[in-house]
Amino acid sequence: MRWMRPQDLLLPTPAGLCCKLGGFHIDPVRPVARALITHGHSDHARAGHGAVLATQETLDMMRLRYGENFAGATQAVAYGEEVRLGEVSVKFHPAGHVLGSAQIAVSCENLRIVASGDYKDATDPTCAPFELVPCDVFITEATFGLPVFRHGHAADEVKKLLASVALFPERAHLVGAYSLGKAQRVIALLREAGYDAPIYLHGAMEAITYYYQSRGIPLGELRPARGVKKAELAGTITLAPPSAIADVWTRRFPDPVTAFASGWMRVRARARQGGIELPLVISDHADWDGLTATIAATGAGEIWVTHGQEDALVHWCKSKGLAARPLDLVGYGDEDESEPQPKARGNEEGSQEGSQEGSEQGSEA
Repeated sequence: MRWMRPQDLLLPTPAGLCCKLGGFHIDPVRPVARALITHGHSDHARAGHGAVLATQETLDMMRLRYGENFAGATQAVAYGEEVRLGEVSVKFHPAGHVLGSAQIAVSCENLRIVASGDYKDATDPTCAPFELVPCDVFITEATFGLPVFRHGHAADEVKKLLASVALFPERAHLVGAYSLGKAQRVIALLREAGYDAPIYLHGAMEAITYYYQSRGIPLGELRPARGVKKAELAGTITLAPPSAIADVWTRRFPDPVTAFASGWMRVRARARQGGIELPLVISDHADWDGLTATIAATGAGEIWVTHGQEDALVHWCKSKGLAARPLDLVGYGDEDESEPQPKARGNEEGSQEGSQEGSEQGSEA
């Protein structure tokens, strides 16, 4: 048996993490012959690869965003299924980030490396819970890799939203939320809290939200926001891309309360700068406590840190006696919130909403 070193199995390259022994890249940032994709956010899932291996849900998300021919070939991989690629075996395990998200365990000889993609250890009714995978090397994200980021309970943030709806029945509530994962989680949390009124959707939210429903995620009654009379939207909740809540699109709503569901809302200055009246600290990434607890629980002796607050997490790892280094990978954390545009509706409202769908650039949080 060969004694493998981590760099013999996975190596950072300009295209992303590369496994030469298996002939693949993980979440590559440019087209490659074979890509293993952790989840459907477009900073991880790009079109143009020769072949893509991912969960069925991630493949479906990529089809919704890029069309049927987003890759030369595709292969759906179930959680826990072992796939042999060249000299290595790979397994996909739930990451708890969004529907279909996966950690990818790459094993050869004596060595197992787990690439987490994006993950969270908090409860989420819209996706499989995070699964701890023991490993020798753990590649962790660090989006919220600073001690200041402690997210709290998402259900408490939803209670704040519902309290505001009760307090201002004459106003519409517009909740900015990323269209893959965050929006559906907010809707599901509202339902769990007992809110059973129809929830309205910006056009950019429809395709992916209806897809979640098709996969058996209960989201209750949903309605398109377009075409509804302004007075009828008093006292309602509408989900929209973050960019839309700062746009002329909001004029169709009566005296709207603007909210934004994001881990970045822990930083109040961000809320003020964005004109957010109701910041909701709801994140689809692990917070500082989640990151450090997960790292410790994997049993990994070596930690590679990527896309986010790398330095602070590397320092924490070293303080615990772990070997750690930043990967300095480029191209992650820029989740593109553009969605497939709705079919042309031939009116001003449709064109405004359609143009909004391709405009949002921001870090999925």
